[in-house]
Amino acid sequence: MWKFLNIEFMTKQKTSIKLRLLLLIASAFIIRPGFSQTPVITLNLAKSGANVSPMLYGLMTEEINHSYDGGLYAELISNRIFKDSKTAPEGWSLVKDNPSAEAAIKLIGAEEHVPNDERRNALNGAMQACLRLTVEKADGRVGIANEGYWGIPVKPSTTYRASFYIKGTDRREPPRWPWEPKPTTPPLPVIENNTPGPITVSIESNDGKTIYATGTINLEKSIYWKQYEVNLTTAADVIPTKDARFVISTDRVGVYYFNLVSLFPPTYNNQTNGFRPDLMEMLVNMKPKFLRFPGGNFLEGPKITDAFPWKETLGPIANRPGHNGSWGYRATDGMGLLEFLEWCQDMGAEPLLAVYAGYSLDGDHIDAGPLLKPYVDDALDEIEYVIGDTNTYWGAKRAADGHPEPFKLSYVEIGNEDWFDRSNSYDGRFTQFRNAIEAKYPQLTCISTIPPTQYPSMKVTGKEPAVVDEHYYRDSWDMWENASQYDKYDRNGPKIFVGEWATREGAPTTNLNAALGDAAWMTGMERNSDLVIMSCYAPLFVNVSKDSVTGKRAWQWDSDLIGYDALNSYGSPSYYVQKLFSHYLGNKIVPVTVANIPMQKAPLSKRDSAEGKTPKSVPTIFYSATLNDTTGVLYLKVVNTTSKKQEVKINLDGIGKVAPEAALIVVKGDKPEETNSITDREKIIPVTGTIKGIKKSFSRKLDPYSVSIFEIKTSK
Repeated sequence: MWKFLNIEFMTKQKTSIKLRLLLLIASAFIIRPGFSQTPVITLNLAKSGANVSPMLYGLMTEEINHSYDGGLYAELISNRIFKDSKTAPEGWSLVKDNPSAEAAIKLIGAEEHVPNDERRNALNGAMQACLRLTVEKADGRVGIANEGYWGIPVKPSTTYRASFYIKGTDRREPPRWPWEPKPTTPPLPVIENNTPGPITVSIESNDGKTIYATGTINLEKSIYWKQYEVNLTTAADVIPTKDARFVISTDRVGVYYFNLVSLFPPTYNNQTNGFRPDLMEMLVNMKPKFLRFPGGNFLEGPKITDAFPWKETLGPIANRPGHNGSWGYRATDGMGLLEFLEWCQDMGAEPLLAVYAGYSLDGDHIDAGPLLKPYVDDALDEIEYVIGDTNTYWGAKRAADGHPEPFKLSYVEIGNEDWFDRSNSYDGRFTQFRNAIEAKYPQLTCISTIPPTQYPSMKVTGKEPAVVDEHYYRDSWDMWENASQYDKYDRNGPKIFVGEWATREGAPTTNLNAALGDAAWMTGMERNSDLVIMSCYAPLFVNVSKDSVTGKRAWQWDSDLIGYDALNSYGSPSYYVQKLFSHYLGNKIVPVTVANIPMQKAPLSKRDSAEGKTPKSVPTIFYSATLNDTTGVLYLKVVNTTSKKQEVKINLDGIGKVAPEAALIVVKGDKPEETNSITDREKIIPVTGTIKGIKKSFSRKLDPYSVSIFEIKTSK
């Protein structure tokens, strides 16, 4: 009896436990309605959305990572005017076929103030330095060689245009006043004063054993500078390489002076002073709406005297002295103001002109008032060069430079990142610039570089700027956390220009995780593109070359968009995301609501751990939708940041019909750290396919670590 009762009790107890477990499970569903439910993305096409900004996606550029010299600018010779160093001919070396030859090279006139006895060797006021080759004994070939920007690229059946200035010498001392000291340079060896005859020009392997292309010029008997040109063509069976050098050589004794040594490969659209074709094609394929130039730090320079000297970048390159850059190397200014404008024209983009506003990177500034006026006048001159009629002074200069038609210009940015100016002078400087520009050009919109949302204590007083420039450099978790940032912005404030931004993960170009961060951030800008009217990633370019595994590298900034060396180029995963977002974009924002979006916790940082903070929770899925209201094509962008496939339900409300098939474009990878490189250029690229079963309500599994773009045809 007791045993029976015990068994009955135990049975009842087990039933009770089971009941409680069931109740607990049920309560879990009640308390957390999103638990294990499918994420839902609902597009309301019946509701008229705001207009997508027609200028939403553009490009930003500056001279960093050898973006221009050694990058987009097609010139292959480094230190072509011998100004990169004051002490040595950097990038140049002496070439001798035989050790018995007696020869030397010397940098002449590279000091700030050229000695009197060297002034007669200057080509002009811009080209005061030069390279002297002294050949006392020529046993075979003797000459000078240039290594290029981490190599000279050699390709089959390619014609290169070489040019240089050269002259001989004489024994006369330069004129001097009686009180001036005698020349300090040692006398030249007693060899022939003038050196007429053939000069060999070649592209060859670094060891000199393989000649890829060669030509000859006949040096005239002259002590005056003269420019020579020669075309060098490679054979059809040449194997592509970047391990090459450029050589100018002779087999005769003499004293030779060189300046403005240049070597151009074929350029984009065959421009004389043009761009590297592969890089330009990548940019054109992005379909940017604008180009912000001359950039950020490159605009300001370390010192006031290093600001972008736009007037000195006009006209023939022989008249361009170059200037100190902001990232540790000198800029040739071969890419000057006109080249920037033509760059925009080639891409079908509008220039967004940044003007120097009286503040430089080392902290020096000019306060508003009379001292700032010359800089304001300089900005007005620059704008006149861009859009002035040919009956204006600077418009006529532009016409004389080969472009009579004015360029289109809508926006002028006053300075760059002036929140670094702790003197709080920007308020006055911006106002002085804006008043002058708007008085002469009322059609232009002036952009402030101090956004009140980021720097409320430094905001511009008085008349509120129409547009402000925000900059964000974050990791992927911060991008995911802040992707909805613009959802909360006041629509009554200024419009937003995100003039620099990037997810900084990967080196030298971004990895897949960075691209996922970029895509999430871009969905937020796209959903709010009535407010965010322009955006551009930075930096745009990076030369990925290294002298050695541990040696000097060409770049100063990690996580860049497009990588290249002297021979090849590639797009990062972020590049393809940028390109796709620009391509697949409607003109109307489609309102979107979501449900059941899973969350994920960010890794606990050292700082959070030290401060006892809880890791942040961020969404795993991000989204935006736009519609072309003329064609009825809907563009839905969805980002899955997780390692697992994620099913989503997509509702298309407010439409009449939907095509049963849609295009699906996906960027994805197996691991977040995966990336493209100079040796594996297409590891992560977009894949385009067709999906069926599209209805007003349908489901789709998103690939892990993916950016998916649905191109759906609809009708009312």
